[in-house]
Amino acid sequence: MSSVAELDQHRGDRRGVSLVVAAAFQWALLGPVARIAFAEGVPPLTVAFWRATVAALLFSAHAAVTGTLPLRSRDRMSAMVLGVVAVAGLYVSYFESVQRGGAALAAILLYSAPVWVAIGAHFALRERVTRSEAGALLLTLAGVSLVVLFPASGDAEVQASWSAVAWGLGSGVSYALYFLLGRSLFAHNAPARVMSWALASGAIVLAPFVQWHLLTWRAWGAIAFLATVATYGAYLSNANGIRIIGPARASTIATLEPVLAVAAAFLVWGERLSGIGLVGAGAVLGGVLFAARGR
Repeated sequence: MSSVAELDQHRGDRRGVSLVVAAAFQWALLGPVARIAFAEGVPPLTVAFWRATVAALLFSAHAAVTGTLPLRSRDRMSAMVLGVVAVAGLYVSYFESVQRGGAALAAILLYSAPVWVAIGAHFALRERVTRSEAGALLLTLAGVSLVVLFPASGDAEVQASWSAVAWGLGSGVSYALYFLLGRSLFAHNAPARVMSWALASGAIVLAPFVQWHLLTWRAWGAIAFLATVATYGAYLSNANGIRIIGPARASTIATLEPVLAVAAAFLVWGERLSGIGLVGAGAVLGGVLFAARGR
């Protein structure tokens, strides 16, 4: 009987790992696919709006079909704040970084988020910063500095400008705020309900800045992919994977995301990091791994 239980456990672990890897792959395609919409003349704010709007509808339908309880009334304002800060802010800053500096650079800078989570938890939640977290911060900052100071790109349309770096670091901070602000919300409410409220709130904030004009079929195809596969599908894959293997293992496996993003950016758009930039990217990933172990 024990061997059967161990086999079932092994199969469950493999499924959980596969789900987290699938989520990392889906998220890794955000930047390269967003660039398709940008190439069709759609600005980042408009792409962010439609991504949030379509994804909000998908999560609302998911919550209704699965019969989850409504969002607690006491948490609705917090969910709206989450949407403004960590949905609208994240989507805009990430897509601006992709447009200005390319998908590879944006992905590396975005994935500094776990370190900012550790810092935010220390100052906002009074959680102690461990030695590994402090080391992770230094390693990540060193890696970001190398990526920024020694960029390279095979695509003449994007360059690692300081504005691209600033937007990329902003996306990392926004992503960190998503975890910090969402910690209590996701602990007491169905994730689909939280996401539907947050995404809808983010879309409302972005609506006044949208350029309302006809989009090409290529632009709509890219936006549909961003909302369905790289948002709704990725979130569900990651949530189910975490449920099986736990957040610690999942966060470590998720460090595949920027690696896959850099590879996808190279294959789709010919983007590349310099040799020293690759060392910096490795340092960022090392910092993320240290932060994950420390927490």
